[in-house]
Amino acid sequence: MSEDTPDSLIPYDEIVQEALRAVVGRVLGEIESGGGELPGNHHFYITFKTGAPGVSIPPHLRERFPDEMTIVLQNKFWDLEVGEEGFSVGLSFNQIPAKLQVPFAAITAFVDPAVDFGLQFQATVADMAPEAHEDAENDGSEGGPDDNGDGDGSNVVTVDFGRKK
Repeated sequence: MSEDTPDSLIPYDEIVQEALRAVVGRVLGEIESGGGELPGNHHFYITFKTGAPGVSIPPHLRERFPDEMTIVLQNKFWDLEVGEEGFSVGLSFNQIPAKLQVPFAAITAFVDPAVDFGLQFQATVADMAPEAHEDAENDGSEGGPDDNGDGDGSNVVTVDFGRKK
């Protein structure tokens, strides 16, 4: 696109972001309807903005992750509930159980390393730039996503539409 390209009156970027977040909802919904068991080696890393509207996490986690955190849905999670606007799940952090509620709009990344699939999203919370953060390392995770640099990232979808201000 050139600088002469007019601003679109159709919010394509928002429509695409919403559709891609619906992929996350559908995947989690299928896990929920299947009894909460992940098939095969599938597991998910879900990164979200902890300060986004509708996010509910225990105070000790919000203190440790004031901007963004990554959770792992693999072996030890329970009570996965998926709705139209988001999901809730029980996880254990340092053997302390916690219930998290996460709106889909707060999600910034979804990765299934078992099949080298990932989605990245623009934060829909106004002007919340990502900051460096530790992985939450909830109990049952084996560390962070495999990042050995040997994949070409061909299954990672990044949608980043520039916005004129």
